[in-house]
Amino acid sequence: MRGGWTYIMTNKPRGVLYIGVTNALHARVDQHRRGVGSAFCRQHNLHRLVLAERHEDIREAIAREKALKAWKREWKIRLIEEANPEWRDLFDLGA
Repeated sequence: MRGGWTYIMTNKPRGVLYIGVTNALHARVDQHRRGVGSAFCRQHNLHRLVLAERHEDIREAIAREKALKAWKREWKIRLIEEANPEWRDLFDLGA
């Protein structure tokens, strides 16, 4: 089974959050940036990749996505700020 990624997109630090899962992170973020990813990302102008987690198995990535979506917002923000305190766009850094 192929690996995968869980990721979080936003529009600004502590802004609207979108949690997704993919097996091709670069291509998926590129889709979001071009407005052909999800309608939610397009509607909220979510172009900034602020968290990306690699998983060996896509099923692990899907389970992590479901778990993260169930988290409280403050937990998600803490997770992002522990890994990326400046809310830098990881896509621009070659994530």
